[in-house]
Amino acid sequence: MSTKLSTARIHKGFLRLPRIYDSPYDCFILTGSPFPKPKEYASFLLIGQTGQTAVCVTTMDKRFCDMGAPRRVWAVSAIHGELEKLYALHDAILDRLQAGDRIVYLGNYTGYGKQSRETVDEILTFRRLALSLPGMRPDDIIYLRGRQEDMWHKLTQLQFANKPELALQDMLDKGLAQTLESYDIDAAEGIRVSKEGVLSITRWTNKIREKTRTMAGYDIWTTHYKRAAYTTHDGRHPMLFVNAGIAPKMPLEQQGENFYWSGDDFVNMTEAYRPFEKVIRGYDPTGAGVHINCVTATLDGGCGFGGNLVGAGMNPDGKILEILEA
Repeated sequence: MSTKLSTARIHKGFLRLPRIYDSPYDCFILTGSPFPKPKEYASFLLIGQTGQTAVCVTTMDKRFCDMGAPRRVWAVSAIHGELEKLYALHDAILDRLQAGDRIVYLGNYTGYGKQSRETVDEILTFRRLALSLPGMRPDDIIYLRGRQEDMWHKLTQLQFANKPELALQDMLDKGLAQTLESYDIDAAEGIRVSKEGVLSITRWTNKIREKTRTMAGYDIWTTHYKRAAYTTHDGRHPMLFVNAGIAPKMPLEQQGENFYWSGDDFVNMTEAYRPFEKVIRGYDPTGAGVHINCVTATLDGGCGFGGNLVGAGMNPDGKILEILEA
C-alpha cells in the first residue's frame, strides 16, 4: 500500500476532502490548496498542521484506534500473565479513573507468567467494572495486539506454516509454552502433530479454538485488538501508542508486524515520528527497563521476567503525570 497525496481545504478547523480520495489507507499528506467544491466529502481527522501542510489520519482504517482528545490516558505495559500484579495495577487505575479518561493496554497480556488464562479473565472483568463508572464508554478502553497475541494468532493457523514444527518450537520458546499450559493445552502434543501433516495439525488447532470459546467474552475481545492507537488533542501534541516498536522511516500503514516484532531502532530515535510528537510502547524486547525522553517512552518494567508491571498516566500534551508500578 502507498500513501495517497492530494490537496484539500482547511476551513474553520475542519478538513474537507472529495470522496474520490476515500480510501482504507490511514495516512494522508495534504496541502492547503483548495479543490473546486465537490458535491460529496469524505470525513477525515486533522491531527497536525504546519504552515500550509496538514497531516491527517482517516478514521476508516479499523486497524488503528483514534482516541480523540482524552482528559488523560492510562497506558498499561506488557503483563505477561502476571495476575497478582495486574490486580494491583487495576486497583490503582480504578482509584484514579474519571470520565473522559482512556485506558490503553499495550499488548502482551499472556506468556512467560503462569496465569495467562486468569489474566485474560481479569482484563475482561475489569472492563465491566470500569464501564460501570459514570461517564465511561466502551470505546474508552483500547487493547493493542502485541507479540504474544500475534503468536497466538499464528498458532491457530499453524497448519499453514511452511515448517510448522520449527514455527511452533520458536513460539514456545518465546512465552507461548506458559500460555498453553495455563489453558491445559499439551504443547508436546502440538510438536508431535506438527510432524504428522496438515490434517493432524488442523484437528489440534481446532481443539485450541474450542478451549478459548468457553471463556465468556474472549472471542469478541480478540476481534477488537488494534495495531496501534493515537490521540489528537486538536493536532497540538498527538501521541502514538504501540506494543514493541516501529520502523522510524516507514509510514504508519506499512508498519505491519513491526509494531510487535521491531524494537531495535526504538531506543535510537532522536526525532519525532511525524505527525506524532511522541511514541509510547509497552514492551521492550531487550528488557532495558523504563525509559522516557522527548520523543519516545518505554513503559516496560520487566513484568513476567521478575520486574514490575508499569502503568502511566499522561495528559493530552504528552506529559507523564504519574508512573504506577505493581
